[in-house]
Amino acid sequence: MRTTANASKAGAAQVAPGVWRLGTDFINYYVLEEGGRLTVVDAGAPKFGATLEAELGAAGLSLGDVEAVVLTHSDSDHTGVVPLLQEAGAHVLIHEADEETLRKPRPKTGDARPSRLLRELWRPGFWRMMTTMTRAGAAHPPKVEGAETYSDGDLMDVPGGPRAIHTPGHTAGNSAIHFEARRVLFAGDTMCSLNPLTRARGPQLMPHSFNVSNVQARESLAKIEGLAADVVLFGHGEPWPGGVAAAVDRARG
Repeated sequence: MRTTANASKAGAAQVAPGVWRLGTDFINYYVLEEGGRLTVVDAGAPKFGATLEAELGAAGLSLGDVEAVVLTHSDSDHTGVVPLLQEAGAHVLIHEADEETLRKPRPKTGDARPSRLLRELWRPGFWRMMTTMTRAGAAHPPKVEGAETYSDGDLMDVPGGPRAIHTPGHTAGNSAIHFEARRVLFAGDTMCSLNPLTRARGPQLMPHSFNVSNVQARESLAKIEGLAADVVLFGHGEPWPGGVAAAVDRARG
């Protein structure tokens, strides 16, 4: 089984009671178990499908027990194994503002438009990130049809009963997913704890060139800082066990 200290190995790491982290040390997604029923939060990159069943099996879980996939947003490193999960019978949920880009992936706009991303070409970390993403298949995002949509504040009828917190900025529909009974917050890319460009660690906003609106991304932190959660889980980086308020304080700098 993978441990959080060596997350690049295949397997699953338990990061909270009934919650496992899947993927790699760079791109994370998660599965939550409730009474033998599973909710997957985000869906990694496309090539993660090759190890999905093995990772679930390492945690004593089964692909056939996945009832729902809750996506924090529509970026390709968060939607990769959705088709595999749909084929196994899971239904997919995403914020209404990102449903179109889930069906028809396209480059980002605003502060994350491609011309802005070109400013990062000088960074060695940019090329390391691009190599990692390409090898994981993220350059070819799936076109996902048939997703259900949620709105800000919705309580979802999926295992664990999470509530959606709309935190726009990284994408228009970017959201955090709060499992209040488990005191766990899935931040997605509302924050990260491993900067994809610099590899700086600790809670922080995603790089500016990755957010459609940096102003909104910073403002959205206020929507989550008061939530009751002991553990914060990210799309990129290690879990944060210090509570949401402390993570937000670090992210604000």
